[in-house]
Amino acid sequence: MKTYRIATIPGDGIGKEVVPEAMRVLDALAELDGGFQFEWDILPWGCDYYLEHGEMMPEDGLEILKKYDQIFLGAVGLPELVPDHISLWGLLIKIRRGLKQQINVRPAKLLQGLESPLKNPGSFDIVVVRENSEGEYSDSGGRMHSGSDEIAIQNAVFTRKGTERAIAYACELASKRSKKITSVTKSNGLSHSMPFWDDVFHDVVSKYDELQQSSAHIDAMAAYMIMKPAEYDVVVASNLFGDILTDIGGAIMGSIGIAPAANLNVEREYPSMFEPVHGSAPDIAGLGVANPLGQIWTGKLMLDFLGHEQLGEKLLSAIEYTLKSNIKTKDLKGSATTTEVTDALIAYLKQS
Repeated sequence: MKTYRIATIPGDGIGKEVVPEAMRVLDALAELDGGFQFEWDILPWGCDYYLEHGEMMPEDGLEILKKYDQIFLGAVGLPELVPDHISLWGLLIKIRRGLKQQINVRPAKLLQGLESPLKNPGSFDIVVVRENSEGEYSDSGGRMHSGSDEIAIQNAVFTRKGTERAIAYACELASKRSKKITSVTKSNGLSHSMPFWDDVFHDVVSKYDELQQSSAHIDAMAAYMIMKPAEYDVVVASNLFGDILTDIGGAIMGSIGIAPAANLNVEREYPSMFEPVHGSAPDIAGLGVANPLGQIWTGKLMLDFLGHEQLGEKLLSAIEYTLKSNIKTKDLKGSATTTEVTDALIAYLKQS
């Protein structure tokens, strides 16, 4: 039997509640399949670890992670105790960049049983492919002088290699879906980086004759995703623009709290990392009311990456079953507990 060793980082707040629930679901699916199993190693890294050790993860944390097949992350952050820039750069960004997780993938889909705030959302099913290692989030720049003369410089760094990698991944994904791809840019305002992005996009997409390709500026695309999301399929964007659009994607689904994400090392040299988009929500931590669906949907993305796409689709159907059955947590205007949602989902999987 195949065993997948998973480095499991529940993190902070509700991460410590929803990660075990998602593990239960994935274990149930593995048992139903009978051909593989998960071996979960819990790593207690995060803000609590920082408060005790002065660092978000051990100094050799990346070397520890390299021994695993994949990484399953919960939520990170306790802003009242640890500044966000420390928690973000000390764990999440450190793992993404240290393990060359150059591609971020986030779906936005109108799920059955979940009401979109849009009046006419259509049956949208979008996947945003975001360049995940450079661009506007590069750590290049600094601050100098003080008082009224203080200056802050933040450089956006784009490489042809990184840009090509993201766009090529998006093209391959679009080829397997509806054969539509949209590049998001801002070449009318950013006179160097975005024309460069446009040039690389045209170079890469020209190799895919079957694709229907288009481009849109980020400000217009933000409006389009609200006004006519069903017209889009695969969207590829830079680090910052992809980040913006995926939050819009979560919002038009009806809850950013259920959105999943995958940070992929596409060469599979190192493990990839799978995480929900929601935060640690310390205000509801420990109350048993956190919505586990974002973490569970994140598990679907991990199944897909491991080659178990059919199980992933079965899991997504189970998520929609709980929503259609009104087995929802408080954030979705329901009354179910975290555990009750998971129990219903597992029961559905075993019956279907």
